[in-house]
Amino acid sequence: MRKFGVLALLWMLAEIAAFIVIGGAIGVLASLAVILLTAILGAAVLRRPRRMSVQGAMADPARAVATMAGQAMALLAGVLLVLPGFLGDMAGLILLLPPVQALLAAAVARRMPPVTVHHAGFGQHQAGRPDVVIDGEFIELDETTPPRGPSGWTRH
Repeated sequence: MRKFGVLALLWMLAEIAAFIVIGGAIGVLASLAVILLTAILGAAVLRRPRRMSVQGAMADPARAVATMAGQAMALLAGVLLVLPGFLGDMAGLILLLPPVQALLAAAVARRMPPVTVHHAGFGQHQAGRPDVVIDGEFIELDETTPPRGPSGWTRH
């Protein structure tokens, strides 16, 4: 935990130094405009919907892991862009580049143990049995039946 505190302090000092140097070179208004525009870009990146189908993940687990890694890096890039600071903005913009994402995902994958994926046949039709019937029983309850259980959702 102490390492993280030291790294955070060094990062903040570097951001302040970057503000001083870049602000002196391009001016205060231009610096504020850059920070505002990158924050808007970061908000747009964070609002972008991210979806991955379960079927696609089961069909190709390696691609699913790469997709999740890319999504995680895009989220981190969005957070870095929203936070004020030139160094964070540069890191966020670099993280948005697909080749950088691929390199980082490959580096992380090399350090991860191999993953075994087991396929479960839930919900899939078997050949020769297109219609599967599952028998069950139910009891119809009216509104006057008091709820049982701690959640109040069950009334049986």
